[in-house]
Amino acid sequence: MPPLRSLFLSSRLPPLNPLRAFEATARRGSVSAAARELNVTHGAVSHQIRALELSFNAPLFERGGKRLRLTPQGALLLPAVTHAFAEIAAATAAMTRPATSGELTVTCVPALLSFWMIPRLHLFTEQFPDVQLRLIASNDEANLDSPDVDVCLLYGDGNWQDCWSRLWSRLELFPVVSPTLLNMRPLRSIRDIRDHVMLHGDDGREWNTWLAAADAIDFQRGRQHFMSDARLSTEAALHNQGVALGDTITAGSLIARGELIAPFDLTVPANDAFFVACRNEVRAAPIVRVFIDWLFAALESDPMPELQMSARTIIRSRMSKPEDAGRNTTPKSLQPRSAPRNRRPERPQKRKIKS
Repeated sequence: MPPLRSLFLSSRLPPLNPLRAFEATARRGSVSAAARELNVTHGAVSHQIRALELSFNAPLFERGGKRLRLTPQGALLLPAVTHAFAEIAAATAAMTRPATSGELTVTCVPALLSFWMIPRLHLFTEQFPDVQLRLIASNDEANLDSPDVDVCLLYGDGNWQDCWSRLWSRLELFPVVSPTLLNMRPLRSIRDIRDHVMLHGDDGREWNTWLAAADAIDFQRGRQHFMSDARLSTEAALHNQGVALGDTITAGSLIARGELIAPFDLTVPANDAFFVACRNEVRAAPIVRVFIDWLFAALESDPMPELQMSARTIIRSRMSKPEDAGRNTTPKSLQPRSAPRNRRPERPQKRKIKS
């Protein structure tokens, strides 16, 4: 005979399928959406919910309007059900992938993949030789819902629902240009950007952020090219096509090798940050866990190189201090700025451009 405790628990637990129908309906907000997710009919979901309400002798949804609303009893039940399903999914993933071997599919911001992850890939391979990586250049948050993707490295605000996510690194932005182009067409002040092509890796929002910090948001711009992501704009800068915005993570090594130069002594916090994210049900899988742990360890152990700013260029204030009035002042040469990691830098003071 089964233990008395097992009989007691089984008699008090509702059946699994009605709980799945309830959780999906509460999360999706409608029976139709839940039916599509569970791959059953609308009537089947409605029947399961009614059966669950009968077992509790209490309504779980307020019916009326386009979106269902939970009753107080439903709101009490939902967190426990959601947590239970997440735990079951995590345990299942751990059982089906018990070792740090096999194939792992990772999507990553294109610039981060090309300029940071690929150069360090051998470090992961040496540590975990039995893991085969499938790397996809993408910053599409829809990958978080794909059963074919295990881990996502995303650039965004981190506000994604129904998944696990953790801040990986904040970053600063600054203009970058190739030494060849800088020698042909100097950048002695921000006004000189008009003589170059401005390369955008987005819709222009991040350049606007940098120009606003430099008190140059309204300056007359020259030619501009808009590209789908920062990898393309950075590659265009490497090929002498114009001035792009780099960041402390993806452009740092290019600057250290002398392939790019940061001509202005001003960096600004990026609008968003890099996050590591994945579905809740795969988080506990050993192969996923070791890769995520490696991402954070690699960032921590690999200091960002110092940004070698061009000593010829400085953003200077139009306003002189009262004690400097009538005196011819000469700006001091710039010192290299260290690239901060894993923390939000202080927002720089706005500085005027020399007219």
